[in-house]
Amino acid sequence: MPRSKNSVASKARRKRIFKQAKGFYGKRKNVYTVAKNVLEKGLTYRYVGRKLKKRDYRALWITRINAAVRAEGLTYSVFMNKLKVNDITLDRKVLADLAMNEPESFKKLIDSVK
Repeated sequence: MPRSKNSVASKARRKRIFKQAKGFYGKRKNVYTVAKNVLEKGLTYRYVGRKLKKRDYRALWITRINAAVRAEGLTYSVFMNKLKVNDITLDRKVLADLAMNEPESFKKLIDSVK
């Protein structure tokens, strides 16, 4: 029996890899084995990057809250503890947005927990 190569599936597989590798530099975009390896690595970085982005934003929010709270004579940790004690459930994203865009509202919030 003759060997079946199934070129349709092979070409489709290569086409999918090349389509994703479009825009890469040099052999990375048009040599299948290189493109496949680079693409696999890139997809891994993409996954990790989404996790790092969350971490970076949380750090940014904490920095902004800390800067705004220190101007009122508190520290970040004391402020967050007072929020928890007073049962105010605002996340860091909202608190940082208040501190940046509505400082007078944030000041009222600080006064309410003091």
